[in-house]
Amino acid sequence: MPIPVLHIRKTFSHGIYPPEEKGATCSLPIRRLPFAPELIVPLSQHTGAPAVPCVSEGVEVVRGEPIAQPGGFVSVPMHAPGTGTVLRIDRVRSAKGDMVRSIIIRTYSGASQEILYGAPQDVESMTPDELVNAVQQTGVVGLGGAAFPTHVKLKVPAGKRIDTVIVNGCECEPYLTTDHRVMLEYADQIHEGIRVVQKAVGAERAIIAVEDNKLDAAEALRVSPRAAQTTSVVVLKTHYPQGAEKMLVKLVLNHEVPSGGLPSDVGAAVFNVATLAQIGDLLPRSQGLIERVVTIAGDGVAHPGNYLMALGTPLRFALEHAGLKPGACEVILGGPMMGPAVADTNVPITKGVTGILVLSKEKLSRADRKEYPCIKCGHCVDACPVHLNPSRLGLLARVGMHEEMEKHFHLNDCFECGSCAYVCPSHIPLVQHFRIAKQLNRERRASS
Repeated sequence: MPIPVLHIRKTFSHGIYPPEEKGATCSLPIRRLPFAPELIVPLSQHTGAPAVPCVSEGVEVVRGEPIAQPGGFVSVPMHAPGTGTVLRIDRVRSAKGDMVRSIIIRTYSGASQEILYGAPQDVESMTPDELVNAVQQTGVVGLGGAAFPTHVKLKVPAGKRIDTVIVNGCECEPYLTTDHRVMLEYADQIHEGIRVVQKAVGAERAIIAVEDNKLDAAEALRVSPRAAQTTSVVVLKTHYPQGAEKMLVKLVLNHEVPSGGLPSDVGAAVFNVATLAQIGDLLPRSQGLIERVVTIAGDGVAHPGNYLMALGTPLRFALEHAGLKPGACEVILGGPMMGPAVADTNVPITKGVTGILVLSKEKLSRADRKEYPCIKCGHCVDACPVHLNPSRLGLLARVGMHEEMEKHFHLNDCFECGSCAYVCPSHIPLVQHFRIAKQLNRERRASS
């Protein structure tokens, strides 16, 4: 029996409505990207401690084999994304610009690249603690971009109770259609993943949230034969940044996540649809996360689409395959609202990369990028979905009052959605100021 669908017409206050720009890829089926000659596997592709190598240079590895073990509870293992030889273990530049210890694998050009590692396991008989451990061994992290280890979310804090699993299928970032295609093509795996996380956290129900520009995805999830009757689908008005945890919890459950708090404080656990699809697919076979779907889009791309690519694929290899148009000049990993621009196309695709956006000189030249002084217009205040004062925070950041930003103006409640910078008529890079302030505060605490 198909699960129910509820349309929620109300939406959260503030936020923005940027052009969706999804038409070029939303109707294209997922295609596999060829394997690159070399795959670069950073040992830190997640929030938490880096993984620890368990292979040495010169050894042969098969696709799916563990090549690094977790560096602690808030950490995940790494698995070989391709069959080949470990060329070296070295520090390699990441998309953030820092040097990260990585395992470089030279793939065998003649290999079939089928997954040769794993064994069936009975997920149904596992206890919640066993499920947490098994999910950690898959190496799955949040695939919506945050890359937080999923098994940590499954470990319910003492004194907390989770009654609802919220599944994030909003994908509100412009251009990105990765989650859209995953919902259409892997609905059964998503429902299997929902079943796992419900059991692990003890939740009685699950609610899948989808924006109303993806009604075909909502229907695919509704009619999936794997859907449980404890699961329902809600369709939300398309609105940025709808996919943020606090926004979803408020809209779906009408609960307010407290300042500095987590969804578990109000009985909820939130997971991305692609994350659950991987759990539903990998866990029954004891296999690790070695590939993901990535949207390649933008007016600088000749062949936009959603590509299933091996983790560790060099960005330049993906761009060569998708084809660059003349005039392509800026590459962003992720979407245009929250994704960082990259200067080095030798960086690898990691677990948290949702998209590759390529923009042309023409597209960029339409925007006046010159920064002007703040004119106190208040547009950023009207846009902030968590009701902060970005203008005041930006002024404090300029004079180095980073501790005051945190203590008195709730800097850490900002999840860097970019809405304030998007509406700013003075083109002030507010989000960048906030990221720097957070980093400096973290470094100050670490050194004290």
